Amino acid sequence: MSRTLVIKLTAGAEEPERANQAFTVAATAVAAGATVSLWLTGEAVWFAVPGRAEAFELPHAAPLADLLAGVLAGGQLTVCTQCAKRRDLTEADLVPGTRIAGAPAFTEEILTDNTQAIVY
Repeated sequence: MSRTLVIKLTAGAEEPERANQAFTVAATAVAAGATVSLWLTGEAVWFAVPGRAEAFELPHAAPLADLLAGVLAGGQLTVCTQCAKRRDLTEADLVPGTRIAGAPAFTEEILTDNTQAIVY
């Protein structure tokens, strides 16, 4: 039986440890072969804009750009619809492979059998 991991990140660069933890868990789960969906909400949506992950630094942590690449290589990256609109972001503004979706899609994902949801 395979499980899906859905991670929602609600913090951006203003809370670097929390942001990095979410990306670390997501990338590690992808590397372990899990089905992973990482949702970026609030200020976290900026990490999906090209160059923003590269600019993020946290001592003694894996580079966020590498973690993001790991998530994109084998998982799904989603930016919250309302959060994107509040920041005037469209899918064209985001790193390739990122989608924009809202609460109905998130709810469907987390209510699927064999799914674990984590919020950072």
